[in-house]
Amino acid sequence: MRITVLAVPECPNARPALEQVEAALAGRPAHVELVEVSDLRQAAARGMTGSPTILIDGTDPFASDDAVPGLSCRLYRGADGAVSGTPGEEAVRRAVAGRQAPGGEDAAASECCPPSPLPEEAEAVDRAGRGRRAPAERGLRAVQQQVLRHFARTGEAPAPQVLQPVAAAEGRTAADALAELAAEDFLVLDEDGRIRAAYPFSARPTRHRVRLADGVEVWAMCAIDALGIPVMLGTDAAISSTDPVTQAEVAVTVEGGTAVWRPHGAVLFLGQRPGGGPAATACCDALNFFASAASAHTWAQAHPEVPGRVVGREQAEEIARRTFGPLLLP
Repeated sequence: MRITVLAVPECPNARPALEQVEAALAGRPAHVELVEVSDLRQAAARGMTGSPTILIDGTDPFASDDAVPGLSCRLYRGADGAVSGTPGEEAVRRAVAGRQAPGGEDAAASECCPPSPLPEEAEAVDRAGRGRRAPAERGLRAVQQQVLRHFARTGEAPAPQVLQPVAAAEGRTAADALAELAAEDFLVLDEDGRIRAAYPFSARPTRHRVRLADGVEVWAMCAIDALGIPVMLGTDAAISSTDPVTQAEVAVTVEGGTAVWRPHGAVLFLGQRPGGGPAATACCDALNFFASAASAHTWAQAHPEVPGRVVGREQAEEIARRTFGPLLLP
C-alpha cells in the first residue's frame, strides 16, 4: 500500500494528517510519504484538491465529485458535523481498512491481485507480459506500425491494400501479415478479414473517445488503451469516457506529458474475465474509468464474475506507458 499526503509548503495540517495515517496503519507495512505541492498545475496533475490531500494507492478516499484542484486549506467534515483541517484518525482508519482484504492482508496482494510492477489483471492488455510491440521478424512490426500510424492520421482502420506495399517489402501479402498479427493478439480482424481493432485503437465506437492535438478523433478499446494513445504518439490529447454506473463523464486532458483527470476522484477498474483469450474479449469491457472509487466498487460488486481491483491515476498511467509507449519505436 502506498499513502501520499499532498500539502503546500508549511501547511499546519500536513504533519497532523501524516500522524493520523501512521496511527491508522498501526504498524502495518506501507510506503508513506509527504509531498509538497507549490503550484496549481502540479496540484491538478497529482489530484490535490486542497492542502492536505491524502491519497491511498493514488486514490483520494475523501474526494467529492465537485472537487477541483487547489492549494488552499482543505476542510473535512466529520460524522458529527464538525469541520477540521484533517479527516480525523477514525476516518483515515476506515479508509485504510477499505484497502485491506479479509484477514488484514493488503487488498493489492489478495489472491486475484498480487502486487507487482504490472498487476496480473493488466497482463491481458500486455499479452501476458510479452508486450504489445510486434516482433520485427516477417514484417510483423512494420505492418503493425503502419496500421497504428494510419489510425492516428485518419481515425480509421486501413484497408489491406493500403498495407500491401509494406508487407510486400518483406516478401509477403498484407492478408497473411494481418492474420499472423491477429493470431498473436496484436490486433483483431472481423469475419471478412478487415481490422476491427489494433490495440490501442478500435475501428468501432466505444465508451472511450480520444481527440488528438491535430483534431483527429479516435476510439480506444479500453481505458488503459485510451491513456496509452497520447503516450504512444507523443502528443497532447483529450480523453472522454463515461462511468458505467452513473454515466457521469470522466475526462483526462494530456498536455506536455502531464495528465489531468476530472473529476479529481476518478479512478480506473482493472479487471479481466476468466478463461483467457484475446484482450478484446477477456478484459476490454472490464477496464473502465469511474468517476469515483465508490462507483467502481459498486460495479465490481455487481460483476463478481470479473476479478480485478480499483487503481488510481498514477498506476493506471504507468501501465499505459509501459504497455503502449514502445509500440512505434524502431
